[in-house]
Amino acid sequence: MRARKLAIPGAVEFIPDVYPDERGLFLSPLEESAFTEAVGHPFFHVAQVSYSESRAGVVRGPHYTRTPPGMAKYVYCPRGAVIDVVLDTRVGSPTFGQWDAVRLDARHRHAVYFPVGVAHQFIVIEDSVMCYVLSLQYRAENELALSAHDERLGLPLPDGVAPLLSARDTAAPTLAEALAAGLLPGYEESLELERHLGEQVMA
Repeated sequence: MRARKLAIPGAVEFIPDVYPDERGLFLSPLEESAFTEAVGHPFFHVAQVSYSESRAGVVRGPHYTRTPPGMAKYVYCPRGAVIDVVLDTRVGSPTFGQWDAVRLDARHRHAVYFPVGVAHQFIVIEDSVMCYVLSLQYRAENELALSAHDERLGLPLPDGVAPLLSARDTAAPTLAEALAAGLLPGYEESLELERHLGEQVMA
């Protein structure tokens, strides 16, 4: 497995080795040694594994977790294809308000690590399944959203069709509105919680 650091500090794309043959294929979407080398701490204690099914044109997010408690996330796409976006929502980060994107699909099986404090969005190119490995159990009251249509952010959206968003995502605030309301994570606080993830595993 190879790793590539993204433009957002702490976010990493992982590229697994895929072994196809006449029966199908074999791969490992997560390898502890590659993760530790790229991220700087062991893989977090897994509190929940979830998946979503989405049809082409769906946009989910950007979503992020109230910090604290903060959540780290490891995601991949075992079926279909999406554009996966990491948005830096950590106030004080050198890349605050910036984003990077990776294509995740069932052919190459890349994965992305989202450190504590950043937001996650994906744009569904074809009917897809997304798998999420989470450091914290989902709690609705801790999960926040931003507007995918925020002109300041310029996030990618589906080409040629109106994006399909949930009611919550449609009504979500812009980054500036969330900042003014005190809803965004702090950079230093997020880094401290990220360090704690590794300490939990090594304890």
